Amino acid sequence: MKSTSTDKSKISLRELESRIDHLDQRLADIGDPITPAQVIQRRQFERDRAELLHLCAHPDPADRVFLARHTGRPGVVDYVDHLFTDFFEQRGDRLFREDPSIYGGIARFHGQPVTVIGTRKGKTLDENLACHFGMPCPEGYRKALRLMRQAAKFKRPIITFIDTAGAYPGKEAEENGQGEAIAKNLAVMSRLPVPIIAVFTGEGGSGGALALGVGNRVIMLENAIYSILSPEGFASILWKDPDRSDEACSVMKLTARDLKDLKVADRIIHEPLGGAHRNPGAVYTALDRVLAEELKGLNKMSASELINKRYARFRAYGATTPKTASKKGDA
Repeated sequence: MKSTSTDKSKISLRELESRIDHLDQRLADIGDPITPAQVIQRRQFERDRAELLHLCAHPDPADRVFLARHTGRPGVVDYVDHLFTDFFEQRGDRLFREDPSIYGGIARFHGQPVTVIGTRKGKTLDENLACHFGMPCPEGYRKALRLMRQAAKFKRPIITFIDTAGAYPGKEAEENGQGEAIAKNLAVMSRLPVPIIAVFTGEGGSGGALALGVGNRVIMLENAIYSILSPEGFASILWKDPDRSDEACSVMKLTARDLKDLKVADRIIHEPLGGAHRNPGAVYTALDRVLAEELKGLNKMSASELINKRYARFRAYGATTPKTASKKGDA
């Protein structure tokens, strides 16, 4: 059988993903080997699959955007099911209506009561449409705010899971106060007297992501992204050409590694070759360990320490060291 070896510089991760999925299907079709020919064929497919996965070892920024948006990527419901116990979902903003694009409630993490909130994209088309593909409306952010205030009242740490292209941009959302809802979340989160950990699991788009991202600690999955707008929007505004979105990915500094270097993110969770959807269990295990470590440290801080450190953290974003003035008075 012809080898699948290829030069990574000549093939996109999207095409590699398609080839791997094809091999997965071929392996599933073979099932349990019966004949010697099936055994040989299965081994060849497994070698080809491993070779393709190896080519995924060094994705560029555009590849990471593709992986961050992958439809098979674990979502907030998956993380709740695998990391927490005794989860009790809470719905509604007590003002207007329920927004399913925000999923949240009370749970236990290693026995400790916590509040968990995350953006939900849905798994099926019907869920995607109901959740606006993970873009919350004002009532979703107000629901999140209600849960966070409740967490502060009962002294529960807050853990948020963020995977959104941004807030829902529809006319009705704007009429119902989208901007005010996001701004209110930012203001209130900055002063909550409990630990807040924000986990970026996929996309982190603009204020829609920041509305759940004002944390004491920010954790990002290896292939998650976080930016002021989409690469397509960036390319359209800067170059008037959305087809240059791959180039924009490299300019925007939106990857987890870029953001850790910029001190926007604190820790990066390693993903399996080919992305989190290839082995979600490994991601759950790694994230569970990191969350436990971070909560242990944050639980030791007083309310004033948590608030002051959180405030200082965000005030430091974008700060630069001023240049020493020359003898001639030049800045």
